[in-house]
Amino acid sequence: MDTNLFGTLRFGFGETRLGLALAAMSERGVAAILLGDERPRLRRELARAFPDAALIEDQAGLAETLAGVVALIDHPGAGHALALDLSGTTIEMAVWDALRKIPSGETRSYGQLAKALPVAATAQEVGAACAANVLAVAVPCHRVLKADGSISGYRWGVHRKRRLLEMERAA
Repeated sequence: MDTNLFGTLRFGFGETRLGLALAAMSERGVAAILLGDERPRLRRELARAFPDAALIEDQAGLAETLAGVVALIDHPGAGHALALDLSGTTIEMAVWDALRKIPSGETRSYGQLAKALPVAATAQEVGAACAANVLAVAVPCHRVLKADGSISGYRWGVHRKRRLLEMERAA
């Protein structure tokens, strides 16, 4: 990810059914949605993901965006109207675009996704793009499983991935 594109990011926190969420906004849209349990840890994760950005906590100014992020996480199958600010390599952008096209409640394997991309990529490269994703749920990497259908790693914990899939299937 080219973090030099982000001069200033305003961020805030929201409580979700999956725990705490941090949302960060650039001038172009939501640049990060991170999941976790502790504000300091999420703040550090944001700083690592965007080392050159000035980070400004703005809970009140982002109230509407934070409400949208919480609604997205609490109801992942409902879709969203959040403007996203995506920045990544050609493969990452292709993977993230393909992820957003997987219907709620459905899954794909890393290999299936790799074969469906408009650029050449391996299952491992799809996995790496999922690991690089900083827009939890908005770019639904939780919908990608191992070839045998089992749940594998998830940046914000396998327990959250499992819960997101359960919530989507129940909707």
